[in-house]
Amino acid sequence: MNLVGPALDNLRFVHGLEAQSASNGCGTEALMADDDDFFSERADQSEVKARIVTKYFTTWARIITSRNAKVGYIDLFCGPGRYEDGSASTPLMLLSEALNIPALMDGLVSFFNDADEKHTNTLQNEIAKLPNISDLRYKPQIQVGTIDRSAADFFEKTKLIPTLSFIDPFGYKGLSRSLIQAIIKDWASECIFFFNYSRINAGVSNDKVLNHMQALFGAENLTALQKKLKAHHVRREPTIVAHLVSAMKDAGAKFVLPFKFKSNSDARTTHYLIFVTKHQTGYEIMKEIMAAESSHLDQGVPSFEHSSTRARLSGTLFPRALNDLEDDLVVKFKGITISTKDIYHQHNVDTPYVKRNYRAALGNLERDGRIKTDKPNRRADSFGDSIRCTFPTVPAVRK
Repeated sequence: MNLVGPALDNLRFVHGLEAQSASNGCGTEALMADDDDFFSERADQSEVKARIVTKYFTTWARIITSRNAKVGYIDLFCGPGRYEDGSASTPLMLLSEALNIPALMDGLVSFFNDADEKHTNTLQNEIAKLPNISDLRYKPQIQVGTIDRSAADFFEKTKLIPTLSFIDPFGYKGLSRSLIQAIIKDWASECIFFFNYSRINAGVSNDKVLNHMQALFGAENLTALQKKLKAHHVRREPTIVAHLVSAMKDAGAKFVLPFKFKSNSDARTTHYLIFVTKHQTGYEIMKEIMAAESSHLDQGVPSFEHSSTRARLSGTLFPRALNDLEDDLVVKFKGITISTKDIYHQHNVDTPYVKRNYRAALGNLERDGRIKTDKPNRRADSFGDSIRCTFPTVPAVRK
């Protein structure tokens, strides 16, 4: 698919993905294994996943269409569109929301692919039922194809308009660092992908799937990961996720944001939704969306986890308490005067903290006399972006 031309170049796009054969041991049968059961009903986790993708796409698309007439959405493992209980999955939820945004009626270019022709046929029928779907200038393109190395080759050679890609394989076959690198290479192009932690946790030390693990992590990165996992008392899950983040940054991402899903039965991690972008604005928008979908808060700090259980979860990726943020800020910014906005931008990456956490932490620091501000007489519960905070050269300790 060439998303750049004045209209969809359907033939080229179809040809590009039809060329994806069952090479490298990743044929249609392998990709479809156990897939039908996945769509039997929509679990709450699938609903959360679909909400995150849809909320981000609509927010992102509004921003991009103010600068660019067209935006793309690519879903390489789209599924049938509805679960057997009748609830909508990500493609229908996203298109339904897009139809409410005037700029997308003329500017949205969407492509949906799946290895199962039954899924694509069902999705096509379901899309046709959406109210006003015929008003889209560019008809959604739906195709049957397997995803292997040739997909990465295709997208590497194809310049995309600003595009959000969603990669949601049932396991890990078809997901590779080279594919992600190819689809985020162009301006404002970003990716959300499904990281099946349960299967990859087992796969990183399994020689039978070595090629797949190397494709995802990179050969050197995987070797380093395997070595770490052999050490005693290693925290296995954070170590695997950290190496995944490193692989994505090697692929050209500047910002990587994981959102964890826990099993409803025993609180084990089952999978992650991973957001990959080159732009801090996108990172911060997605951070707010994922924070809102978190199952629990600690002193107002979101967990970036979803679980139906309320049990406190161990092995988390980040520190939690707001107290930790306060103590870190007085050390990091000691001896300088800086705005609230700049504090947030300079500090929030790779932490669980969102903007409201910084406002609360800075308010607490001011109340406790650990910082001073240029507007001390403002309303007590306000801490705007423009307020300038002065941190003492010697950080004041917590009372």
